[in-house]
Amino acid sequence: MIAGATGLVGSALVADWGGPGTLHLMVRRAARPPRPLCRVHRVDFSHLPALPAARDAYCCLGTTIKAAGSRDAFRAVDFDAVLAFARAARAAGVERFGVVSSLGANPRSRTFYNRVKGEMEAALRALGFSTLVIARPSLLMGDRGSLKQAPRRAEQLTLALLRPVAGLIPAAWRPIPAAVVARALRQALADAAPGVTTLESDALQAMGRRSPGT
Repeated sequence: MIAGATGLVGSALVADWGGPGTLHLMVRRAARPPRPLCRVHRVDFSHLPALPAARDAYCCLGTTIKAAGSRDAFRAVDFDAVLAFARAARAAGVERFGVVSSLGANPRSRTFYNRVKGEMEAALRALGFSTLVIARPSLLMGDRGSLKQAPRRAEQLTLALLRPVAGLIPAAWRPIPAAVVARALRQALADAAPGVTTLESDALQAMGRRSPGT
């Protein structure tokens, strides 16, 4: 199962998918199945129904405070909806769960965004998944326009300023393509031993770029 399948990382997961079985996509807006063996489920993440049985689940839900409109609205997506999906996935039999968090996530951070991400990670750890993989990417790179997402001006400006010197930026902070994050998260969930694995952005860069098909 994938929640957030229409976003940058979620859509990259779907596009790169080569696994067996049916891929269940949890979306907030009606959409056509993007490929064979896909089932699209339009859901309200604040009132999730029983989800189809699955072994693995990926959560790529996320927004920004500016896009959401307020801190409360941001938290409703990046904490409440993520946790609701994780609980429903656990009830559906999911043993392995991968989630896209953020660089700097820390429940004790003074920055609201990072604090919410850290609290989300802590809540997921308590749900008892056999395997939990947490991806903490730096600034994501990808074509939001092709996904019919509203442009993020601050993100675009930052990427434009950093592009000429990207090779000089340490991998831990360097902007990272969403497709690289998707490949790394999928590979990590397939290979991870039971327990919690946290992948910082430099590890995502390395793993995602050497995965098959990169």
